[in-house]
Amino acid sequence: MQPDTLSFFDKVYDVAKQVPMGRVTSYGAIAKYLGAAKSARMVGYAMNGSHGKDVPAHRVVNRNGLLTGKHHFEGTNLMQQLLENEGVEVIENQVQNFEKVFWDPSKEL
Repeated sequence: MQPDTLSFFDKVYDVAKQVPMGRVTSYGAIAKYLGAAKSARMVGYAMNGSHGKDVPAHRVVNRNGLLTGKHHFEGTNLMQQLLENEGVEVIENQVQNFEKVFWDPSKEL
């Protein structure tokens, strides 16, 4: 498939797959990178539908580092557990040291 024929969701998945282990990005950062800065919510919808697509959706959080998508993971704390397994500290659904672990696709890709 040619990159220009990819759907918006596929483009979101391509970016999310590049977020390194132990790092997080935000819905808005992915939207901005894709040239659709006001489409953070659509990125969230894409993440909700990413199960079974080998997309590390647990590494995508809101702009404040909150695990707002956690209810789309099986179990009560799976998103947090996956992040903690990668060395990301999470307290009360909030990524700690957010600026330090934040990965900005606009700067990294």
